[in-house]
Amino acid sequence: MRTRTKVMIGIGIAILLVSAAGLSMNGRRQQGIEVRVETVDTRDLVATVTASGNVRARRKVDISSDISARVAELLVDEGEDVEEGQVLLRLDPTRYQAAVNRSRANLSQAQAQVSQARANYLRAQREAERLDSLHAREPLLVSRQEVDNAQTDLEVQRSLLESSEFGVNQAGAALEEASDQLAKTIISAPMAGRVTRLNVEEGETVIVGTMNNPGSLVLTVSDLSVMEVVLEVDETDVPEIALGDSATVELDAFPETDFPGVVTEIGNSAIRPPSQAAGTGQTPTIDFEVVVTLDSPEVELRPDLSATAELITETREDQLSIPIIALTLREPESEDGDGAANGDNRSSAEVPDPIEGVFVVRNGQVTFTPVTVGIAGQEYFEVLSGLSLGDTVVSGPYQVVRTLEDGDDVRADESDAPDAADGGQD
Repeated sequence: MRTRTKVMIGIGIAILLVSAAGLSMNGRRQQGIEVRVETVDTRDLVATVTASGNVRARRKVDISSDISARVAELLVDEGEDVEEGQVLLRLDPTRYQAAVNRSRANLSQAQAQVSQARANYLRAQREAERLDSLHAREPLLVSRQEVDNAQTDLEVQRSLLESSEFGVNQAGAALEEASDQLAKTIISAPMAGRVTRLNVEEGETVIVGTMNNPGSLVLTVSDLSVMEVVLEVDETDVPEIALGDSATVELDAFPETDFPGVVTEIGNSAIRPPSQAAGTGQTPTIDFEVVVTLDSPEVELRPDLSATAELITETREDQLSIPIIALTLREPESEDGDGAANGDNRSSAEVPDPIEGVFVVRNGQVTFTPVTVGIAGQEYFEVLSGLSLGDTVVSGPYQVVRTLEDGDDVRADESDAPDAADGGQD
């Protein structure tokens, strides 16, 4: 085979290879990576914090007994409405009535002792005055020692009179204490409301609490005119919440009804302090109590109902937005263009933070574009800078967004693409 023929064959093979490579690249470009895309549009965004808790009455009184006694008469039932001052139950007064009678008798005895001591004092006073007068007229008839003895006896009787008067005060205080204990055998409603918990029955004995043992909780009276939801909010969400934030509450007992409310209280310390978890080997969960007051619910609510609340912390109207899944992180390029690969040669303090951005689709290729985002709604981020109305961004799948690179060819998955022009609310 001549040299000219060999050259022509080589040129032909090279042309075929270049053509095949071009066709392959063109095919890959036409095919591209299948992605979901969405157009940057304006939406109304709402940032919320979700937490769960329970319903309670704003004002309630847990009534315990101040004395230990048997329930002699129970005058109310659980769920009954009561008025302020209404008698709820009576305890057995036998022992406490006896204590009152005993204290009253001791008071009478002390008063009689005062009368006796006063009479002795008056007698000693008259005797001292008589001897002092005789000694002044006839010093030989009454000695100085007799006068001094009479004065001493007068002082003794004066002290005995004062002691007996103090005894009367003591007996009177004991009578007041016994009368107070007797009065506590009658338990009345401290306010108008409803008996939401009743823990005793007639014949049971209620006990007084001590330092180590709680006393008997007899019943609870709640004012159901104002209801609250007590929520447990994670520590990371608490800084976003402010007094006066509006809320929407859902109750398991009323699944078809939303209850509006407003944040009226935010706890200043954790519900369960970290010290309580010390020594357990578990990382404590730090939650704070947030109270939402409901706006005059149309249905009658009961304490302890399970609730889930969405607290609205921020709102934006007609704001540019992107799907949350579209936002990704990329390492910034170093000065020599090698990206984060040269980060090993620098100290950790010099490593720049990752850049937040999205992949914008233009002519079938993607370009990573840094963006600044604001609040997060349920499905969309607020866009503060970096994008314009009408830009097309890659919105999924998640794993594809994480692995895309600048210049990658993509094609839209029409079957799964959301309606980018609906302008819906988040």
